[in-house]
Amino acid sequence: MLLVKQLDSLVELKRTFVKYAAQPPLGKIEIYQPSSDSKPLVSIIIPTVGAARQSYLPGLIEQIERQSWRDYEVILIIGDNRQGRAINCGAALASGKYLLICDDDTRLGSEDLIEKMVEMVSAHPEIGMAGVANLIPPDASWFVRRVMYELPRRTSPLVTTITDSDLAEHPCCLIPKAVFYQIGGENELIPRGLDPYLRQAIREAGYRVVVLPGLYMHHLPPQTLRQFVRQFYRNGKMAAYVNKFYPQFVVELAYEHGIEVEVRRSIFKRVISYLYRLLKTFVTLKIFYLLSLLLYLIGYSIGYLTLNENDV
Repeated sequence: MLLVKQLDSLVELKRTFVKYAAQPPLGKIEIYQPSSDSKPLVSIIIPTVGAARQSYLPGLIEQIERQSWRDYEVILIIGDNRQGRAINCGAALASGKYLLICDDDTRLGSEDLIEKMVEMVSAHPEIGMAGVANLIPPDASWFVRRVMYELPRRTSPLVTTITDSDLAEHPCCLIPKAVFYQIGGENELIPRGLDPYLRQAIREAGYRVVVLPGLYMHHLPPQTLRQFVRQFYRNGKMAAYVNKFYPQFVVELAYEHGIEVEVRRSIFKRVISYLYRLLKTFVTLKIFYLLSLLLYLIGYSIGYLTLNENDV
């Protein structure tokens, strides 16, 4: 790939489509394109804080270069810890008709994944967001395998037909750029809950959110217990921030393909559901799931009591 543009200052980047904009963006952007004079059909947007992520990002770039689909550009947004804002910056510069959003630690499941995603989405204009299944890789460590097995939404099974699903997520999803602009892009105000917000906004605009058949990725949890503890404590703390200052953006989750999402639940229902999950994980000896719930609760409690709106 050829580096065609680098922006070291994003302050002047025009993001006029953004519905919920935060402060000016941070970091820099690099745009890579294969040797071609034509506009790419697909813009692959990858937000990354450190541009390494334990060597996952270089591996992802290598996988993209081996894809059968060649009509693309890669837009790296480096150094902005607000994922929604980073993705919006990439979308503002994207040349493609379709945006393929990937996390920097995603592993693509096959060398024709992008080609098949574009083929299916272009044939179905009612689709506003298309994801793929998330499978446990065969080379996963015992720790990673166990965490992915125990925690809901850390894996999702392959489907045989285009399936409406709440399990289409940022680690690998294709969105028509016109749809992304229509809904106002990502929500930059919230540090957590971006996937549920994005899916709801796309559904409210009249489009389907689906998982595509026969396609998959690997999106792994933290690799060590220490990283696991840090992540789920932070998840709880950031969830507290959203619930405290932006409760209107809190959206519930479904845990299986084809299940309709309950957009809002009362606090009472959420507490009962949480206590039920705690009890169930204890009885079924899902130790890592139980630990994640406890870490989340600790982070949430501390965050709700201590965070101010300008702290994040």
